[in-house]
Amino acid sequence: MKTTIKTISGLEILDSRGNPTVRVYVELNDGTKATASVPSGASTGQNEANELRDGDKRYGGKGVLNAVANVNGAIANALIGKNATEQKDIDYTMIELDGTENKSKLGANAILGVSMAVAKAAAKSRNIPLYEYLGGTNSVRLPVPCMNILNGGEHADNSVDFQEFMLVPHGAPSFKEGLRYVTETFHVLKGILKKKGLATSVGDEGGFAPNCASNEAAIELILEAVEKAGYKPGVDLSIAIDSAANSISPNLDNNYDLAWSGKGKMSTQDLINLSEEWLKKYPIILWEDPLSEGDWEGFAQFTKRFGKELEVVGDDIFVTNTKYIAKGIAQGTANSALIKLNQIGTVTESIEAVRMCREAGWRYFLSHRSGETEDTFLADFAVAMDGGHLKTGSACRGERIAKYNRLLEIEHELKGRSEYRWK
Repeated sequence: MKTTIKTISGLEILDSRGNPTVRVYVELNDGTKATASVPSGASTGQNEANELRDGDKRYGGKGVLNAVANVNGAIANALIGKNATEQKDIDYTMIELDGTENKSKLGANAILGVSMAVAKAAAKSRNIPLYEYLGGTNSVRLPVPCMNILNGGEHADNSVDFQEFMLVPHGAPSFKEGLRYVTETFHVLKGILKKKGLATSVGDEGGFAPNCASNEAAIELILEAVEKAGYKPGVDLSIAIDSAANSISPNLDNNYDLAWSGKGKMSTQDLINLSEEWLKKYPIILWEDPLSEGDWEGFAQFTKRFGKELEVVGDDIFVTNTKYIAKGIAQGTANSALIKLNQIGTVTESIEAVRMCREAGWRYFLSHRSGETEDTFLADFAVAMDGGHLKTGSACRGERIAKYNRLLEIEHELKGRSEYRWK
């Protein structure tokens, strides 16, 4: 059979933070070759699939030679001879081979690299784009790019408590124009920061990381840039926030410490009240991880209070795992789940998480990681999943721009058939 897997091999490469990660090469019997590179997160949930690291002296213990050895050995032995177009069979064969709850034996980085590379090879062998292979011929919806424009928390060394402030060009007529809206505003913001004597260095995902007087000051700087760029806040561009509340909750419970900005200790109710003030004052349309992964009750309170006007996204609390998403649906914890391929470890399980959200009437928000590569799998996956929005970093850093440029290519390939809408 032409699409039978002939060879699988792995290689240790570096991600955007200079840390080792896994690249996988797959060749099919028909000569088709494909590669995939695995991202890595900094702000992670406790229940994420396990990223296998060597723990020795190389790269400060972060080497991935054991994961690569698992690709070249156990995984290759189990998958060579299988049909690459049988994605679910490929992925569940690796899950069963690993045999652990969190993929700690073979490593989620090893498993995901193979999962992605096999999907790419199958699409390439059929001579169709990856987004069409994964999502079908009706995959024509380009995501609204929720661009990380200002960083704080774990992604920057500054005085801002919350991890990401994003701009959402929901008022644009197309992906191409939406990307232009946020990119222009990004460059205007740089000029404003420079004029105010604030740092224009960037964080892991390309957003600026200035020492702002307060968290509110960060939002106000962004809105100033929106207006100076010639756009209307709340009409053309709105704000999305990722609190990454695990990073401000020392025990991952209902106690918080906004130490970076100097606000100090806060309760769940304090944070909810602060959020209400911001929602009245600023055009915020999405809020990710407003509470910690251990604060299920607080998360549900937040959603009950703001869920009708706001997309409330669970990231660390759900970790792209249907077990936790199902619990969230039952308890009304959120109304959207973040989807990160490496958080669960296979393409199939990521698709299953999306399907669960759809069936519950939830939204789902496709996402990169802070440690990325130039691989553009995520761009095609976002179109295939028809989720309507994506975050993949700012308007700088090549590993982020690669995804945006791939989406521009897809929009061009669709020749006027593409769709672009927030909901």
